[in-house]
Amino acid sequence: MKHLLFAILALALFSCTCDYPESYNMEITDAQIENLRILKEVEWPKAYREQDTILLDRILANEFQFIQADGFYSNKEIEMDYIKNNEYTYDSFHFEIKRFDIFENGTAIVSGTGHILIDTTKITYESSNVLILRNGEWKAISSHVSGVK
Repeated sequence: MKHLLFAILALALFSCTCDYPESYNMEITDAQIENLRILKEVEWPKAYREQDTILLDRILANEFQFIQADGFYSNKEIEMDYIKNNEYTYDSFHFEIKRFDIFENGTAIVSGTGHILIDTTKITYESSNVLILRNGEWKAISSHVSGVK
C-alpha cells in the first residue's frame, strides 16, 4: 500500500510539472513581429557590413549553427571571428523575404533570397533561418544557405 501511494503521488507530481511544447502558447506582439522583420532585413546585414560584433552577438544565440552553401558548418564563434577579420566587399545587398512564419511557441522561420551586387556581378542565394523569442528578443539559432548563383 505504501508503494502504491508513493507511485500515485510521484505520477501526480510528474504529470503536473511536464511542459508540453505543443500546448505552450506565447503571445507575440505586433512590435515583436516588426522587430523580427527589421532584424532580418536591416540589422543582420548591417552587422556584417559594418563588422559590428556587438550587434551580431545580440542577434545570434549562443547555440547558433550555420550550414553554408558548400556544406561547411559554422557557429556563433566562427561568425563573430569572420566579421572581425573580413571587410564587407559588396556594393549592395538586400534580403527578399519569401516566408515569414511565427509559431505559437515563439519560434520563427524566415526564409528568402539574398541579392548581392559586386561591381557588375549579381549573385543570389536562398536562405532559411530559424529564430526563437528568448526573454523578449529574437535570437537566431539556425541558418542554411543554398542555391548560390
